[in-house]
Amino acid sequence: MENGKPRKLPIGIQSFEKLREDGFLYVDKTEYIYRLIQSGAPYFLSRPRRFGKSLLLSTMKAYFEGKKELFEGLRIEKLEKDNPDAWQSYPVFFFDFNKDNFSRQDALEDVLESHLISWETLYGREDRNSSLASRFQHLIIKARKQTGRNAVVLVDEYDKPLLEAMHNEALEEHNKAVFKGFFSTLKSYDEYLKFVFLTGVTKFSKVSIFSDLNQLRDISIDRDYAGICGITEKEMLKNFEPEIQAMAEKLDITKEECLAELKRMYDGYHFCQDTEGVYNPFSLMNALDSRDFGEYWFATGTPSFLIEKLSAIDFDARRFTDGDLYADRNILSDYRADNPNPVPLFYQTGYLTITGYDARRRRYTLGYPNDEVKYGFMESLAPVYLHDPTGNTGADIFTLDEMIEEGSLDGIHNIFTALFARLPYTSDERPLEQDFQNVIYIVFMLLGKFVHTEIHSAKGRADCIVETDRFVYLFEFKRDKSAKEALSQIEEKGYALPYAADPRTLYKIGVNFDSRERTLTEWTVQE
Repeated sequence: MENGKPRKLPIGIQSFEKLREDGFLYVDKTEYIYRLIQSGAPYFLSRPRRFGKSLLLSTMKAYFEGKKELFEGLRIEKLEKDNPDAWQSYPVFFFDFNKDNFSRQDALEDVLESHLISWETLYGREDRNSSLASRFQHLIIKARKQTGRNAVVLVDEYDKPLLEAMHNEALEEHNKAVFKGFFSTLKSYDEYLKFVFLTGVTKFSKVSIFSDLNQLRDISIDRDYAGICGITEKEMLKNFEPEIQAMAEKLDITKEECLAELKRMYDGYHFCQDTEGVYNPFSLMNALDSRDFGEYWFATGTPSFLIEKLSAIDFDARRFTDGDLYADRNILSDYRADNPNPVPLFYQTGYLTITGYDARRRRYTLGYPNDEVKYGFMESLAPVYLHDPTGNTGADIFTLDEMIEEGSLDGIHNIFTALFARLPYTSDERPLEQDFQNVIYIVFMLLGKFVHTEIHSAKGRADCIVETDRFVYLFEFKRDKSAKEALSQIEEKGYALPYAADPRTLYKIGVNFDSRERTLTEWTVQE
């Protein structure tokens, strides 16, 4: 707060010039830009949507246009103070693919045409019958002749025309061919270029922009640039302490409790092994602005194409939290539309992040970054994996939460009976077993948003444990066996022993699912 008035948080602000001139708060990332421009190499950076890529490129644009006044007090101003060549104005070609819809034919050509026309008003156009690529080549040459300086090329969200055409193979291949013809200029005319930087969510391995630009340096999993987008905890505490305090006061919690919840909800992104976690900047800014914990990033776009991909390959949803999702650097860096492995796409789009690293095997372990992503993604998975065409799964979970809080065993029984009844008939036993396990997994994962739950598959722990202020539930699920056998396992394995001195009411629940009848046939409770 300043003089009792809320400070301006940069929610949705992608223009560095607007941000600085209109007095928005800015988390200083200019030291990263200084490092990048020292080498002059062409770069590529992959980060999830709404993670600050557009603002980063806008900041680069302002720097190369020589707008020194916008950088007053920032780190790069100090770093450049003894450099006589700093703050020169270069011709900048900024391609912004954020704002257009590329699901129609020729949309990509129309956007490129629009960009070229605007620059041709500055530098002139010679042959009006030339191809888009030839016109771009002429512009780069003319820009140097007129300004005496090489060009800067910035490309924001290069992959949007490809992602939006994923369900139209012909259009996707067409857009790839357009890219090949247009951006091959960047390799052929390297002598006319000062700096090149591309961003995107995904790196399509078969897009020739990467094979043609074989000198393009991918810094997406580079330790030196792990924090170039997003907000570290140190940056959050340095820049937003008044907003954190105001949020805590509004929610009637301590500052420490507020920080812990912000961390649980929005922190946890790792773009290199053994690096500091990064907060989702969009969600963090929205939470501080509204002074409430919500699923802001997830609400801006449901990952329908990701859910469809998982459904098509019959992916076991339990693997997201089982700790056995692995990848090496090459897998994380590249994406092929025909690759049946969904892991690289889920990592690049921000639904998975690096949670561990095996140096000997050079192998990454992946998992959810935080609770916003975990629960938001589970809610998207639920209608498909729980075979619920009505999309009413959320109401089921709310009702189940009520029944569990109240200790209503009949109500809990009825909800699980209805959920298992949705399982489809199939002659293939493996998918049925997987569907059976997915129902248990997704229901208890979603329930964990409201009460403490634990899901286990290893020996020595019940399948699921749910704890409330008054009750503890130990669930053991069987398929084509008996509820009695499930209860016997709870007793024999001593699952209830940790709660022997617990004053809460303990329920041991044995459940059996009949695969032939496709229904929950036995439900036995011991108190």
